[in-house]
Amino acid sequence: MAVIQEIHQDPPARLIRWTQTLHAYIEVTKPKILVMLIFTSLCAALVAQRGVPSIFVILAMLLSASLSAGGSAAINMWYDRDIDPIMERTAKRPLPAGLLDPTSVLSFGIFLGILSVIIAYLFVNPLTALLNAAGYLYYAVIYTMLLKRRTPQNIVIGGGAGAFPILIGWASVTGSLNTTTWLMFMIIFLWTPPHSWALALFKNDEYTKAGVPMMPVVKGPRSTKVQSLIYMILLFICSLILYVSANFNYFYLAGSIIFNSALLYCTWKMWKESDDQFIWAKRTFICSLFYILGMFSSMVIGIL
Repeated sequence: MAVIQEIHQDPPARLIRWTQTLHAYIEVTKPKILVMLIFTSLCAALVAQRGVPSIFVILAMLLSASLSAGGSAAINMWYDRDIDPIMERTAKRPLPAGLLDPTSVLSFGIFLGILSVIIAYLFVNPLTALLNAAGYLYYAVIYTMLLKRRTPQNIVIGGGAGAFPILIGWASVTGSLNTTTWLMFMIIFLWTPPHSWALALFKNDEYTKAGVPMMPVVKGPRSTKVQSLIYMILLFICSLILYVSANFNYFYLAGSIIFNSALLYCTWKMWKESDDQFIWAKRTFICSLFYILGMFSSMVIGIL
């Protein structure tokens, strides 16, 4: 009777294990961040086309961009597997939790990166394939392996990695890049410091324990807040220049003013806040997430 019960229970048990493993592999691609990256890439393609591009091209671009971003994220988790257990916000990731083997994650990340380039080259265009490869290497190698643990400017320089989907989306439709593309790129690039440093301010103890030289760890909260405010002002200016360059309608201009003013206000309140308080750092981080949604939605509506 025990043998019969084991036979009946074994398939469900295998299914549960398989489901857990699949979920773990999805988690190493950082799906929450991936959604934001793909959203900006899609918006860039729509703005470049000033309408809806070929559905086939869009699907191929989104798939290749997802594989590139997801693959580089897997490499990031593989490389950071020694410090992730130290930090509370990363301790439950698949590798620290022992759900996946490091070698498997490394192989998975490399496979996704190669596949992304092949798909983009065959079904989109060579420039998109090149940008997928460049974005992959930028995040997996330049940021993760060369910058993150060596300089407090890691986020500033590494911000370009999060902006690559803009280039990928635009190139997939036009096969080229122009001034508008790079201004959209700069929106993400300049947004990254106030976004990431707001998080680093209220997670400063964790980064300190892990030995990651984030700006608050190295320069302190006051310097970090001042720099965040400077980048936010530059971001506001860049957003207004984009209005002229891209020939958006007044909806984008209104959206740009509203969302930039909101994030600037939060960053300013964060700057005014006592360095041992993090209420406005948390609010700035949350506001920065809505900023991306609002700004890029305004861009798409701004071409109508």
